[in-house]
Amino acid sequence: MADKNITPPVGGKIINQNGKLNVPDNPILPFIRGDGTGPDIWAASQRVFDAAVLKAYGGKRKVAWFEVFAGETAFKKLNNWLPDDTVEAFKEFLVGIKGPLTTPVGGGIRSLNVALRQMLDLYVCLRPVQYFTGVPSPVKHPEKVDMVIFRENTEDIYAGIEHAGGTPEAQKILDFMAKEFPKDFNKVRFGTKQKAEEFWKAVGAKDFPSDVRVGIGIKPVSYSGSVRLIHSAISYAIKFKRKSVTLVHKGNIMKFTEGAFRDWGYQVAKQYFGALEIDGGPWCKIPEGKPGAGIVIKDAIADITLQQVLTRPEDFDVIATLNLNGDYLSDALAAQVGGIGIAPGGNINYISGHAIFEATHGTAPKYANQDKVNPGSVVLSGEMMFRYLGWTEVADRIIKGLNGAIASRRVTYDFARLMDGAKEIKCSEFGDNIIAHL
Repeated sequence: MADKNITPPVGGKIINQNGKLNVPDNPILPFIRGDGTGPDIWAASQRVFDAAVLKAYGGKRKVAWFEVFAGETAFKKLNNWLPDDTVEAFKEFLVGIKGPLTTPVGGGIRSLNVALRQMLDLYVCLRPVQYFTGVPSPVKHPEKVDMVIFRENTEDIYAGIEHAGGTPEAQKILDFMAKEFPKDFNKVRFGTKQKAEEFWKAVGAKDFPSDVRVGIGIKPVSYSGSVRLIHSAISYAIKFKRKSVTLVHKGNIMKFTEGAFRDWGYQVAKQYFGALEIDGGPWCKIPEGKPGAGIVIKDAIADITLQQVLTRPEDFDVIATLNLNGDYLSDALAAQVGGIGIAPGGNINYISGHAIFEATHGTAPKYANQDKVNPGSVVLSGEMMFRYLGWTEVADRIIKGLNGAIASRRVTYDFARLMDGAKEIKCSEFGDNIIAHL
């Protein structure tokens, strides 16, 4: 790669060969420390990763870490929130990991995380949710939570197609609707100056806006985007011997976007995996003689799902859903098993092989440089990354180490304040504790 500001270390490239990753013994893995608490978290996490690799392979394998920059750190260093070199590094070396990033206030990039996902077409946001014994939880039986969320990562309202009320762009869309789709335009409650004025006068307002102010957003949901996400979810369920895939949607209201996602999901199950309808459908099941025999493909409305993952978590296994639903669900489930501080995430394109694993929490700038916060989100994101690379021995050791560290009750402040008999330790010390239990 022709980098202007960063130089790759000596190591090997991960290559995608016919849909399978060929990983050398010394893979170059780009990483972003992150902003705010990111450097503290990364320092602890990298030591855990290196120790786990050493324990697993005795020096025969080793990661060549390649630091790249984004967010506030990149802006201060290079006057660019997301340098081209950083994007190119993730493109060239396929797999990497990042800490939390600050998104600039005002114009420009809406979200650095979303920008990276869209630039690399990382269409799957993979969020596994599992309970670690001893972690404080607000629910009675967090151990019943064992789910994997496949959140569509490139479409839905996160595409960022929206215009502020009162702008010429929003007005153009309203004018187009009024001319071409008058029935739909009539559903815009205050889409004309007359309707807006009627409201303000009815409430007795003497001073009110003289223009129409209606924010406009567009929600794209495509057949192709839905198929590749749902196909990935069912393939994952087969590979890891899960019991079901639930299509979560709000199709009872958004019939041609979320409802279509549901319908296309059942088509995928039947066309690509040979699923057969159960009792007349629409639920279906992969029959005997097919890979994944016994896996049930079903669906659930998004709002009731948020209730049932609390009351009946054992009914859910792999979940495939659209972008906004996935955002809500993954954070709600994280709260049941210890909070977003230890919730991992991965952004993956299973076709190209590109993947960026990341902390799912924010930068928490008030705790920056205090060596205080829980590194669990990045540690577990690294566990996901090594499992994705096929280094399962490393991933298994990381899980063992984290379980042991939590069981020892020597934990960071977020756990210590909620666990009986716990001792609060620093972020770096928690990393040491994980290493001691690898």
